[in-house]
Formats: sequence, structure tokens, C-alpha cells
Amino acid sequence: MDFERARFNMVEQQIRPWEVLDRTVLDLMERAPRDAFVPNEYRRLAYADTAVPIGHGEAMLPPKVEGRLLQALGIGSEERVLEIGAGSGFLTWLLAQRAAHVTGVELKPALAERARANLAAHRVGNATVEVGDGRRGRDRGAPYDAIVVGGSVPVREPAFEEQLAVGGRLFVVIGAAPAMEATLVQRIGEREWTRKSMFETVLPPLAGADAPGRFVL
Repeated sequence: MDFERARFNMVEQQIRPWEVLDRTVLDLMERAPRDAFVPNEYRRLAYADTAVPIGHGEAMLPPKVEGRLLQALGIGSEERVLEIGAGSGFLTWLLAQRAAHVTGVELKPALAERARANLAAHRVGNATVEVGDGRRGRDRGAPYDAIVVGGSVPVREPAFEEQLAVGGRLFVVIGAAPAMEATLVQRIGEREWTRKSMFETVLPPLAGADAPGRFVL
């Protein structure tokens, strides 16, 4: 399979039509080795408009969602990023191309190990992946300039917002199928945040996020 052509088609047919016009994001997605982060049996689907399964009940975000979140977050080269749900490490790779450092938190040890191996194979030196429960973020290392939640959550989780630095941004998908909203939150003061609904989508839940009593309004 011609993966270079598949990457080009992904950008032109999926990502750009979804209002991703930032040239730096488009260039990044066009060179991103997505096929190296999916299981071998799904490599032909690596650049398809779908959430590719990565095992252990998890899946990668669709490419167009990755493009939109990268554009919305506008991560700078001096910024520190927290990623909840590192999966196989592909979104970690994307974030690491923009940020000073990315900390990934992955609940499932086998996926965390795979993410580390994938990142090491691509010589990513500014990202770490740890095993942990990120359903309420990660206090250690906070505040962060950007936080990305890689799976949907049923209701707003204030802990994520509290762990943002002033000026920091959070990307999170909130709700239950079929009505989930991709939301961009920005902390603009010590006790003040803005929240913007970006688009509707349906994503698999963050591991454990549907457990009763974990989230509060």
C-alpha cells in the first residue's frame, strides 16, 4: 500500500474539508507516520476516516478530529501538554512535534508499553508515557498549558480545568452517544474559564469514564 499517497488523501479529503486550514497542522498530518502506530492487521485502515482499533478495547481518534484539536489548541514550542489516554502513542507523537514536553497517562499497561516503544522507535525524546488512571487528570506536574482527553467523558470534569495554567486550553469530548460535543475550554483567570462547543462527534469513552459517581457537574 502507498502510505505516502494515503496520507496526502487523508489531508485533502478528510482533514482540510473539516475546516482545518492551519498550514502547520496540515503539514504535520501529511508527514505523520500513522500506519506505524496501528496493529499490523489494521495498517490498511491507518489513514481511513475511522477510529482504528488498537486492541484492549481502545481505538485511535479519527484523523479529522486529531487535526481539529491540534488547530484549536495551537500548542507552542515552550508549552507542556498532558494527554489523558495515550493509547498506542500516535496522538502523543503529534503533540510532541509542537510542544516542549508531553506527558501521556494510559490506564492499560500493555498500551502504555506499546506507546513507549512506538515513540522510542521514532526517536521522540520530549514525551513520557506513564501507567495511571487519568480520569481526574494528573495533579503531579500541574498546571499544564494544554490538556487533551483522548476519549469521551459523560459530563464535565472540573479537575481537568483546574489543572490548566492561566491561558491553558483543554480539549475534551463530553456527552453520551449520539449527542457528544467536542469542547474547547480555556482558563482565562484564577477562577474563570471560557467554554466553546466546537463540533458534534461520537467517540469511545475514556477507559472507566462511565463508572458511576466518578464525574460531577
